[in-house]
Amino acid sequence: MSTDTQTTHDAEEDARNRDIKIYVNGDLVHRDDAKVSVYDSGFMLGDGMWEGMRLYNGTWAFFDEHMDRFFESCKAVSLDVGMDRAGIMDALQKTADANGMTTDVHCRLMLTRGVKVKPFQHPSLSRTGPTMVIIMEHSKPATALQSKGIRLATVPQVRGLPMSQDAKYNSHSKLNCVIACLQAEQAGADEGLMLDPHGFVNTTNACNFFIVRKGAVWTSTGDYCMNGVTRQKVIDLCRANEIDVHERNYSLVDAYGADEAFLTGTFGAQTPVGEIDGKPIGDGNRPVTARIRALYKELVEAHTA
Repeated sequence: MSTDTQTTHDAEEDARNRDIKIYVNGDLVHRDDAKVSVYDSGFMLGDGMWEGMRLYNGTWAFFDEHMDRFFESCKAVSLDVGMDRAGIMDALQKTADANGMTTDVHCRLMLTRGVKVKPFQHPSLSRTGPTMVIIMEHSKPATALQSKGIRLATVPQVRGLPMSQDAKYNSHSKLNCVIACLQAEQAGADEGLMLDPHGFVNTTNACNFFIVRKGAVWTSTGDYCMNGVTRQKVIDLCRANEIDVHERNYSLVDAYGADEAFLTGTFGAQTPVGEIDGKPIGDGNRPVTARIRALYKELVEAHTA
């Protein structure tokens, strides 16, 4: 990867992460000793679901919304979580306590169909029950992104139709997005801007995407993108604060001519976009993005106080 490439998941360096303990099926082990079987469904086939969450002031932000998405996705692919929401909260708390973590923490909760008895695809070969792994890191988004912004390149890899692999699955099978990221890097950008099957602007390989035109906020219809928790919070905040917001189809012409553009995700909250396909977005002033960032920060503070 190019040394000047930045991503929406760039974080400030934190030496404490070298010795974190990771939750693996109920055990808490040093990161160097955290292992899963080569027969695990997640390693072998990408057969699993995951959630990204953040811990602020001892509280997991929007835990219920994340669990709604997680349990619905697991149900849709007949993946038995093996515990209820209270059990997951207990596992999260044990992992946070083992690491002395209370705030500015990012978590990746991963669940796979478990270890297979043979190295083949059929789900019935996974007979040991699910594998759950929880990785938590001390993690603050890199501040430099807020001034410079992310560089996007439109990529040929699209977000597909629901009957191929529904983008609403937060699945371990992320090759579609990895290919988009590679295509963007090869075009000299940081992340890939992905279109939907009809050629409308959809999302990036890692985050949901918004533009601002004449004070109005636009995002995709949501039909072909991850149903992002932060995405929905931004839409709700706009509606509650008299910011005109539209979930609609729009083309690259609309995106290139936008006054502002930003990405949303659990890790980075709202990350500004500096350019798309080499074209600068707006004049560098981002008043609507700044207002939304402030409103979102207030929402998180109120939720986790």
